[in-house]
Amino acid sequence: MKMRHVRAIAVFGIAVVALTGARGSHGGSCGGGSSSSGSHSSGSNHSDDDGTTGGSSGGSVSGGTGSSNKASRDVTIDECKFDPATKNLVARITIKNDGLMDYDYDVAIKFTGDPGGTVAPATSKATAIAVTAGASQSTELTSPYTGSGDGSEYTKCEVTRVSRS
Repeated sequence: MKMRHVRAIAVFGIAVVALTGARGSHGGSCGGGSSSSGSHSSGSNHSDDDGTTGGSSGGSVSGGTGSSNKASRDVTIDECKFDPATKNLVARITIKNDGLMDYDYDVAIKFTGDPGGTVAPATSKATAIAVTAGASQSTELTSPYTGSGDGSEYTKCEVTRVSRS
């Protein structure tokens, strides 16, 4: 093999190592860090005596290990119903803080009907829900019912926004 071939192979090998980062099994990153993205859905649907159901979805959350990414995983919807006594749509949620720090949570809920229905979504927000480290906190979010029926057209609750500080 000629010297220029050896030199060309060495240059090519160095270029490959430089471009891939040569960081062993950890891969490489041009920005010096890593990120992840995905979507998260928590909770489950429950049927109540009045026929309404509850469920939640945290939506898409991108960007690694930020506080808002983890906050959406902490919220579950326990119940979603129409309360005829108060004429309110009610979502009962539980926030479980598995972290090492105390947090205040802000949660937004959307009450909706069947897809393609004529029901206008109703919303509710709760702010500064204090949850200590390793504990759970349950709370209710309500929205006034503005319809003229029995509230049965609202069949689903969905978590639309969660943040913690």
